[in-house]
Amino acid sequence: MTSQRLDYFAAAPEVMKPMLALENSLASLSIPLTLRELIKLRVSQINNCAYCLNMHAPAARKAGLSQQKLDVLAAWRESPAFDARERALLGWAEALTRLEQTGAPDADYAALEAAFSPRERAEITLAIGVINIWNRLAVGFRAQHPVDRDADAA
Repeated sequence: MTSQRLDYFAAAPEVMKPMLALENSLASLSIPLTLRELIKLRVSQINNCAYCLNMHAPAARKAGLSQQKLDVLAAWRESPAFDARERALLGWAEALTRLEQTGAPDADYAALEAAFSPRERAEITLAIGVINIWNRLAVGFRAQHPVDRDADAA
């Protein structure tokens, strides 16, 4: 385990204010909260962001995502637990998060286009971009999530 490199909120509060405002604006998106949380979790898995995973797994459960979906999310392509919309969303999230490898393939966009309206596609893409920024801050500066020692003891 490494120690935190920088508290980016303390180091640049004026820069973090618009970032927080952008994050808060996601609450007004038309796509369901469950889909927004799926984006946050899958992108954070890809980016190995423990801080964000720790934050968004409980939020996803609270939003109504089943524990089964959370358990198999990393292998969503092999799981029958996800419907066509979720698959399209997850494929697009992976394609954009791994942009240097994928180039945002037409097949992934076609699946997204078949499942979501133009507005929803724009919102999904924004949500993917925002969690990628948070992941880069948290991973880059080694943000540390709290540890629930009581849960470990149980």
